[in-house]
Amino acid sequence: MNPTSKHITGLVLAGGRGMRMGGVDKGLQTLHGEPLAAHVLKRLAPQTGALLISANRHPDVYSTLGAPFGARVLADTLPGFPGPLAGLLAGLRATGTAYMLSAPCDTPGLPAELGERLAQALESNHADIATVTTTDAAGQVSLHPVFALLRTGLADDLAAFLDAGERKVRAWYARHKTVEVAFADERAFYNINSLQELADLQRC
Repeated sequence: MNPTSKHITGLVLAGGRGMRMGGVDKGLQTLHGEPLAAHVLKRLAPQTGALLISANRHPDVYSTLGAPFGARVLADTLPGFPGPLAGLLAGLRATGTAYMLSAPCDTPGLPAELGERLAQALESNHADIATVTTTDAAGQVSLHPVFALLRTGLADDLAAFLDAGERKVRAWYARHKTVEVAFADERAFYNINSLQELADLQRC
């Protein structure tokens, strides 16, 4: 039986440094009058039973953004902005459900069926992690590893991985049975890495 939304907690990853945006807090940059993180929360909310926000700066602002969704704000337990795995660990530790669905804060067009499709793939393959691939017009396949559905029982293994000084998402996934799910619309996973990209999207 596939997990439904009530079995899944959503996690918005907004804990990065935003270096390619000049160090700004990426999730708080606005698109069409709303912070990017708010767009992602709106997309994730119907797919999950609860929501969390991983944020290492401006917790009060994120708390206000998350309030309409009942979302709680979490900071990394590891110092120095160690990357998305630290955000995943904080989420896994705080999750009260058997599964966690993660998405970065800078992807306002993420699919409405993301959780459902990842859940189907995870269960049918008896996997621990389900993540996303897309293929561009030239046939190039891209992996989008921080879009993922994870079993929350993986928390202790992830903590040990991070304690050993490891930081790479794909390297940790390789320790577990991971299934990759192909999505047709690569634009849905378009992430905004610069202020120019954000300005371009504003004009769409």
